[in-house]
Formats: sequence, C-alpha cells, structure tokens
Amino acid sequence: MKTETQKLHIEPGAVYSRQEAAEALGISLSTLKRLIKKGHLTVSKPGGMRRVFITGESVLAMLDSTKIEKGA
Repeated sequence: MKTETQKLHIEPGAVYSRQEAAEALGISLSTLKRLIKKGHLTVSKPGGMRRVFITGESVLAMLDSTKIEKGA
C-alpha cells in the first residue's frame, strides 16, 4: 500500500522550522540547508538557540525569484 505525503501550503505570515520548510518545498533537509547557506532563504536564529526559523515570505520570495530553464 502506497502512502502519499501532502505538501504544506506556504502561508506568508507563518514561521517554519527547517524541516517544515523542506517538506513544504518537497526537498530534502540537506538541500534546504544549502539554499540557506547560499543566501536563497532568509532565516532568523534567536540568540542562544540552535533552532532556526524561516518565514513564509522568505520561501515565497525565493520561489518568485526562481526561473525555470528549458530541459530542467
């Protein structure tokens, strides 16, 4: 029996963990971390915490700025 995972709907005013953002985008956590490291996603990290927060606006802005190339 095949189980399907449903992608989250990205809300502009919401805040997501790295795992939630990766699931919403349908990508791996390591790919999301690369996007953050390359500056494609803006994150917020409160002082003294390991947790990273990603806003829905950041995810949507990244998607808006992405262009689709032929053959991709």
